[in-house]
Parts: sequence; structure tokens; C-alpha cells
Amino acid sequence: MPYVVTENCVDCRYTDCVEVCPVDCFYADAKQLYIHPDECIDCGACEFACPVKAIYNEDDLPAELQHWTKINADKSTGSDVSHITDSEDPLPTAAAKKARLGL
Repeated sequence: MPYVVTENCVDCRYTDCVEVCPVDCFYADAKQLYIHPDECIDCGACEFACPVKAIYNEDDLPAELQHWTKINADKSTGSDVSHITDSEDPLPTAAAKKARLGL
């Protein structure tokens, strides 16, 4: 099962996960990152690299986050995202969001 980026990434866009991804399956819009489900090889490296705990294996998604599977599938193939393969600076709101999450 592919990995899924969830709501903790919104307003963050830390790219630690992008750095460790061996297949470059990440896409980004102005607010967050997404994983393309057909490109993800289920290695799990991204889950542990995410500083805001936004990434889950699809099989491990809590019920309240299940809808993020479709969001990742839809957004990663949309025209308003870019393929991201290199580390970038997080959004200016990232540190505050991380603090609100208690991480």
C-alpha cells in the first residue's frame, strides 16, 4: 500500500521526506506535499523523515484521516501541483504549525 500525506503537512511543506524518497513520488502545491500512489514503492523512508508526522502507510491511516488517500491520488495528478524532487525551504508558517502540533 502506498504512503499518504495528511493534514499535518498543510501550511508546512517540510521536504525532509522528499530527500529520502528513492523514487521521487512527491508533488507539491502552495500549501502542502502529496504522494502519487502509483509511483510510491512503499519503502516507508518518508514516514520517519517527516518532522510533523504527516505521513502514514495507507493501511495504518486512522479512520478520521482515510479521506487523505483520495486527496493524495487526486492532487498528485492535478494541474496545480509540481513534481518535487529536491529539498526546499518549508513554508513560513511551518515552525508555528509544528509548535501547535507539539512536535
